[in-house]
Amino acid sequence: MKIGVVGKPSSGKTTFLNAACLTDAAMAPYPFTTIKPNLGTAVVRTRCPCVDLGVKHCDGNRLVPIGMVDVAGLVPGAHLGRGMGNQFLNDLIDADALIHVVDASGRSDFEGNPGKGDPAADVKFIEEEIEHWMLGILLKNWAATRRKVEMKNIKIEDAVFQQLSGLKIKEETVKRAAKELGITHASTDAELLELVKKLRKPILVAANKIDLPEAAEKVRGIPDAVPCCAEAELALRRAAKAGLIDYLPGDTDFKALKDIPENQAKALDYIRTLVKKNNGTGVQQAIEKTAYGLLDLIVVYPVEDENKLCDKKNRVLPDAYLVPRGSTALELAFKVHTEIGEKFIGAIDARTKKRVGKEYELKDGDVLRILV
Repeated sequence: MKIGVVGKPSSGKTTFLNAACLTDAAMAPYPFTTIKPNLGTAVVRTRCPCVDLGVKHCDGNRLVPIGMVDVAGLVPGAHLGRGMGNQFLNDLIDADALIHVVDASGRSDFEGNPGKGDPAADVKFIEEEIEHWMLGILLKNWAATRRKVEMKNIKIEDAVFQQLSGLKIKEETVKRAAKELGITHASTDAELLELVKKLRKPILVAANKIDLPEAAEKVRGIPDAVPCCAEAELALRRAAKAGLIDYLPGDTDFKALKDIPENQAKALDYIRTLVKKNNGTGVQQAIEKTAYGLLDLIVVYPVEDENKLCDKKNRVLPDAYLVPRGSTALELAFKVHTEIGEKFIGAIDARTKKRVGKEYELKDGDVLRILV
């Protein structure tokens, strides 16, 4: 699973990625600091099952990795190639969902330059750019496909799925969307755009720079946005890495572990006030709302010994996987390794000690020994 980070230039996308993944991608307050995509690995928090199963080996907080990619800033007309937009949009192909980092202060225009901005308008234009980019992919060589649909040699939903399969869109999603819109034949470009809107990758809005005075009022105009301050999260993550504070991503407070120089202590005091006011920095909250909400992922744990919950090296619960809700035991086996999936004969549920088959639907927190 991978989350893409998008937004206009200078909105704080790369700061968000660095805060989420503790990467060191270049950051600067001017447009197009990022040209090539930056990759990183973030985490989502969950309750470790070791607590409930009596083999406690941690404090109960399990951090499960999830991939992230930050692409260069998008400007109006990106889907037409403006600002190298097509290249930047293509960098999002592997993403399963997107976090749109918005400059909630409104201190930058559509190009990312200092000036008057409108965060709500930023949200709309990014959505439209992504939708028109997808429409462009769909319409590539579409004339021949349209004729096949008109001659009933292929169903419209099958044609759309073939064209957009590289975007990680599921076939059943296309069929459901086409049915909802009543599209059964080679429709107009406008009708296909409405279809694309239903197929667009899910987007969560992270209203960044919430620490700036103008931001709080402007965020109210963006429904469901997650207020955040990427700079504050990055400072906390770096301080924790340096051993200065005890802090886990998503915590609503932190504890000093040693004497901190006065200038750093003042900065941390300011961040503590911000964190308490907003119930966190918002960065981890945005990631987890994307993973658990938009993508509806659950966490499952394959083990080699269902009694000790360990592998052959006696490592307790060494692996944790994020999978879509509704995934099966067989799909988990293939995720662990193709050969294990091919040899799958069943699995043992570590909680019930009962054997389950390939069609068993995984539940959040499941611990399974896969039988081969």
